[in-house]
Formats: sequence, structure tokens, C-alpha cells
Amino acid sequence: MKYAIETFNLTKQYNDFLAVDDLNMKIKEKSIFGFLGPNGAGKTTTIKMLTCLILPTSGTASVAGFDVLKNPNEVRQQIGMVPQLVSLYADLTVKENVYLCADYYGLPKDLKESRAAELMEMVDIKYAEDKLVKQLSGGMKQKASVVASLIHQPDILFLDEPTIGLDPTTKRVLWDLIEELNSNGHTIILCSHDMYEVELLCDDVGIINKGELAAFDTPQGLKDIMIKEINEEKEPLTSNISDALDKILEETNPEDKKAIEHIKESMKNNEPNLKELSVIIDNKDEKMLNHLYNLAIVHDITEHTSGRITIDINDEDDAITKVIADIIKFGGNITSIATKDPSLEEVFIRVTSKKTQKV
Repeated sequence: MKYAIETFNLTKQYNDFLAVDDLNMKIKEKSIFGFLGPNGAGKTTTIKMLTCLILPTSGTASVAGFDVLKNPNEVRQQIGMVPQLVSLYADLTVKENVYLCADYYGLPKDLKESRAAELMEMVDIKYAEDKLVKQLSGGMKQKASVVASLIHQPDILFLDEPTIGLDPTTKRVLWDLIEELNSNGHTIILCSHDMYEVELLCDDVGIINKGELAAFDTPQGLKDIMIKEINEEKEPLTSNISDALDKILEETNPEDKKAIEHIKESMKNNEPNLKELSVIIDNKDEKMLNHLYNLAIVHDITEHTSGRITIDINDEDDAITKVIADIIKFGGNITSIATKDPSLEEVFIRVTSKKTQKV
């Protein structure tokens, strides 16, 4: 496995404030990596160290195979940065800004011109190359900023809130561009508070909180971990309540025992963890719905005006398979199926609201 970025006990301290604490993280080459964290968590400080804008207090990092302490100039040659606030010169044209960035990296004139034209075509901004940056819309400015950051052909591109403030259509254009850049071999480091954007684009996600890496996995992996944690938290609570009811039963008058036993039985019936299965069956009828409702693993069925039904089922590995098999066995024609997972936003809130742990 090749890594575009590796951090080794990366630490940054400002006087008494520990901004980044012993960070160890590996980002795969040619992947799209979502780097998340609440305000003040250490995300920006980490990015500044990785892009050689500030020095770490201790530890180090490897970026595109170069050490940020030993080879900062080589690191800078291998990275591009699209900041949240566009940093192009407002009174220069798009082309002039791009050429200026090319000159910073010492590109010869013919290569500068050919590469600028190619990149502007790729991001669909060539038609505006002679417009002043201050005349551009937000989306056009971001496109121009991407061209400027790519003119020296960096391996790694850092994007800081690239779609903030943009309309949904322009967002999708930039999302397509990010995926195209990645397919062309660029590693993308995406810093964003748009959880839908992160989930849509990113292969892996790292969440930093209070200077420490609080979580690292694929978007779905983070959701699965959250589901497992929630289920584990429920089990002791159910067990404690059951034990308490047993003690009450031992001390209860015979005439009251029936009521306590009823409570315990009701609790047992509600004990299984549930998950939601959502389907559209274009030939469903009452007979089929009654059959599904009578399945032991089904707890409730809700019909919606759209024709979709949601089925609350036991959270067992094969529960979905059993329900789908029964629908098909009953002659049902399923035209849509979905399950409800926690959102990445819920994962983010859960991870950043609890005490951080080294991972």
C-alpha cells in the first residue's frame, strides 16, 4: 500500500495550548480523503504543517514521499492548495493569475501556456480566461483557483471548503471535477463541513477532535462502528432493568406479581434492536402486507402515500434477506429498496462530543 501522506507523532503546541497532539495518520495514494473536525479541533493547524506553512513542535510527516522538515521545497512542488477564500488577484484576469502561479514554479513559457489552456478546458473556465477575477461568480472563481493550484502538476491537492456558499448546481459541477481530478491520479484532501459532500466523494474519512485523531475509516465503516456502539450501550441497560424487575418480583405480593411479569414480558418483546427497511412493491396488496406483518422478525409496517412501505425488523445479519425472500416468494415485485443508516453528520456529532481516544 502506497501512502500520499503519513504523519508520525505530529504535534503542534502554542505556548500552553496543544493544537495537534501526537497525530499518526496514513492517507492512501490516489484517494479522496475527507479531513473533518469542529472549529478549533486542530484541522487547520494540521493542514498548515502538511503544506509547510508552519513547523511542527515535534514529530514529522511525509507528503508525496518527502519529509516536511527535511525537504519542504520538494513538498511544496508536489502539492496544490485551493483555499476556502479564493486568493487570486481580483484585478487580474483568470489567465494572468494562472500564468503568475506558473511563474512562481518556474515553468517555461510554452509549457505554461499549453498547460494553462489544457487545464482551463478541463474545468470549463476557458471561455472566461480574459475576465477579471472580480467579475466572476463564486463557482467560476473556485474553478479558476483549481486551475492555478494545478498548473505545476502536483500529486496532492488540498481543498478547503471548496463548495461553501455555492448553489446546488455549481456544487455538483465541482464534485464532478474533484472526481475527475482523482481519476487522473491526484490525491485529494478535502476539508469540508458538508457531510453529504464528504460521504459522496471520500474513500476514507478522518475526524480530528481536540488535537487528536478521534476516528478514521470509510464513511460506511464509521456508520457501522456507530451502530455497533449504540447496540452495545443498549444491552447493559436492558440487562440492568431485567435484573431490577427480578428483585422486585422476589419481594412482591402474589397478587401484584402478574403485573410485574407483564411489564417484564413487554420489555422482552421490545428488547430486540430494530433497523428500518424501506421498499416499493408495485403489486402489493393487503394479503401480502398481512403476511409480512406476521413474520416473527417484523415489528411494524408503515405505508406511505408515495407507495413506499417502511418495515421495522430485527437487527439481525440475515433479517433483510429473510424479508426480501418472503416478498419474492409471495410474488412481490420490488422496484426500490433501501435501509436507513446513521448519517455521517450523526457520526461526526457523536465522535466529537465524546472524550477522544488515540487510534
